[in-house]
Amino acid sequence: MLELRYYGDPVLRKAAVSVDKFDESLKEFVSGMIETMRTEDGVGLAAPQIGVSQRVVVIDASGGDQEPYILINPEIVYSSEEREDYEEGCLSIPGINLKVNRPSKVSVKAQNESGEYYIIENAEGLLARALQHEADHLNGILFIDHVSPVQRALLKGKLRKISERQRD
Repeated sequence: MLELRYYGDPVLRKAAVSVDKFDESLKEFVSGMIETMRTEDGVGLAAPQIGVSQRVVVIDASGGDQEPYILINPEIVYSSEEREDYEEGCLSIPGINLKVNRPSKVSVKAQNESGEYYIIENAEGLLARALQHEADHLNGILFIDHVSPVQRALLKGKLRKISERQRD
């Protein structure tokens, strides 16, 4: 299992770099990400959350009923105008769940671990939410950045404790 990084770690605020080498080490890395996501009971995991600033994401919105999506260099190519509020949490910000307003449908173009392109079209529900949440991670954006300054101010103490945990 790979080690999670928590709020306060600078890697979570950096834009990740594109992957250009599709080799056995990438496949092993992806496998480790899937194992970590499942062990931590997450819906998705982005490489920066384990300290690697690369554009790699794994998502399983099926609760383990299907193979997880592996998204290398993902790009949101469509977002619906219709939006919805839905509660989100994050493995890198444990113990905090907030309602976040996002587009209700998205389409994402990505590569698999062999470098082949594919598209997830008109994803909705938890999958759409996870795709957007994890894509944000690749750009140094956290879900708490989508809530009001007042909400963030109310979380200041909890966020400080998480940040201190990161340093320990």
